[in-house]
Amino acid sequence: MTMREFSLHVVGADYPNRGGGNRRFEILMCHPGEPVALVPEPRNPVDPNAVMVVSARGVQIGYLTADRAPWIAGMLSEGREVRAIFQQATPAGAAVRIGLDSADPRLPSERPTAKADPDPDFWPDEIPPDD
Repeated sequence: MTMREFSLHVVGADYPNRGGGNRRFEILMCHPGEPVALVPEPRNPVDPNAVMVVSARGVQIGYLTADRAPWIAGMLSEGREVRAIFQQATPAGAAVRIGLDSADPRLPSERPTAKADPDPDFWPDEIPPDD
């Protein structure tokens, strides 16, 4: 079975953009599900496999991680259609959802979270006391 949808991390949010603009602020402006562009940067002096991630407003929010960028850059250079949407902000920057070969990426469904115990200091007796 071929994987057609997955999530990738975006890093480098703490660096300034060349033309100004704050990447972290732009990440806060992004909404889950809005499109983002993946732009290969073969002339990047640090990493020729770098893939820049650009918001729907045309502002860079960071880069794909160095371990995944060569894979995605290779697909893009082969002409494969790679679609991406903003998934969420993360401590390192952001996460984007990727769809391969014309697949429209979808946000993953939310995992149910455990309900918080309203009174964590209350421990009921296993056997009720005799009156």
